[in-house]
Amino acid sequence: MTTEAPSEPEPSAGRVLALLDKAIAAQSLLVHKNIARARQRNPDATPEQVIRTLERMYVSALTGTGAAVGGTAAAPGVGTGIALAMSAGEVFSSLELSALYALSVAEVHGVPIDEIERRRTIVLGVMLGGSGSATINKAAGRTGAHWGRQVVAKVPAETLKQINKVLGRNFVTKYGTKQGIIVLGRVAPFGIGAVIGGGANAAMASLAVRSARRAFGPAPATWPQPHP
Repeated sequence: MTTEAPSEPEPSAGRVLALLDKAIAAQSLLVHKNIARARQRNPDATPEQVIRTLERMYVSALTGTGAAVGGTAAAPGVGTGIALAMSAGEVFSSLELSALYALSVAEVHGVPIDEIERRRTIVLGVMLGGSGSATINKAAGRTGAHWGRQVVAKVPAETLKQINKVLGRNFVTKYGTKQGIIVLGRVAPFGIGAVIGGGANAAMASLAVRSARRAFGPAPATWPQPHP
């Protein structure tokens, strides 16, 4: 009698999470610059005003990259292989933009982002939307709104590590499949790829914005004190 070996995670799953970690690491260093950019036109802007600016910047940037890659990929003389490579590169760019947005909003709310597990929970939770918030609250044994403040800011990093294992699996299933469809759609001919790429990215950005609003709740009335 033979026994089957336990199934191993698909290599693609590891690659997706590795790309996410790489995006989070790169963008964590740019959070303060991103917030400063959002305050550039109005240094006296309230936290709420800055968050709204961060939302607009994020939606505009993500929509633009999707449309640009889709349009270029459909241009005459661009082979399918090159088009797919360009679109795959844009997937990483979208991860970077999403990580920067989520971490910037957390920083404005005063939620600590000093530990990698907290950063992962924030980015994964925001990108997964409602399913992410449900997973976080259930795994943390808490109920109520605004998990960004109630869970990420308060539970130990070891607990967040366990939460992130579940979120990571959900992220690979949801995001990996969705991005695979979007990548193929972007290489469609006759400019259709630009419409698909821009529209898909706009929808993804809008989901993340709504998710972040639920995660963190109303913006603080004043700017929080810097973390020691």
